[in-house]
Amino acid sequence: MTVALMWEARAVPGRGADLLAWTRAQPLAGPPLRRETLRAPQDRVLVITWWDAPYDAELPELPEPDGDLVARAVHRWRFESVGD
Repeated sequence: MTVALMWEARAVPGRGADLLAWTRAQPLAGPPLRRETLRAPQDRVLVITWWDAPYDAELPELPEPDGDLVARAVHRWRFESVGD
């Protein structure tokens, strides 16, 4: 089964580049099948990682950034692949 973890944060105004750099520098405890980092308006950063694991498996996730970097708590979602 493939599980996708989504991690999304919004930087304080003007710190989007800092949040993006911080996010890209964060290692994970193990290598995912795939890792993709995206950005959006309002200084938002999204990281999606794909894992070959059961839905409820304990998987490495990105931590919370320092409070002076983000405007709100990180949002996290977990999805499982249902095939095409």
